[in-house]
Amino acid sequence: VQLQASGGGLVQAGGSLRLSCAASGRTFSRQAVGWFRQAPGKEREFVAAITWSGGSTLFADSVKGRFTISRDNAKNTVTLQMNNLKPEDTAVYYCAATNHLPSQVWGTFDYWGQGTLVTVSS
Repeated sequence: VQLQASGGGLVQAGGSLRLSCAASGRTFSRQAVGWFRQAPGKEREFVAAITWSGGSTLFADSVKGRFTISRDNAKNTVTLQMNNLKPEDTAVYYCAATNHLPSQVWGTFDYWGQGTLVTVSS
């Protein structure tokens, strides 16, 4: 599976962005997908995840109520909708896929995209 994250950019605080994770490979529709982010000088942290069916989602406490995650298996894409963005959301965002149940631990994900930069100005 190859993953391609896109949709990052510069936005003012309170604004919105939509990140997309496009995948190649026939197994993607059976894989859980997660989003992680890494800010300069900080460790990679979990943001959100969705099961292969889309029936269950996980969110970091810091983004609950502001971010949503969804997927379209027919199009091999997962979308992270980010609303009410804050300067502390600034980071490189990565999508990742796993053959296992999604978790908040980045080490459990097997496939990674290249990352897309989100910058939120105050």
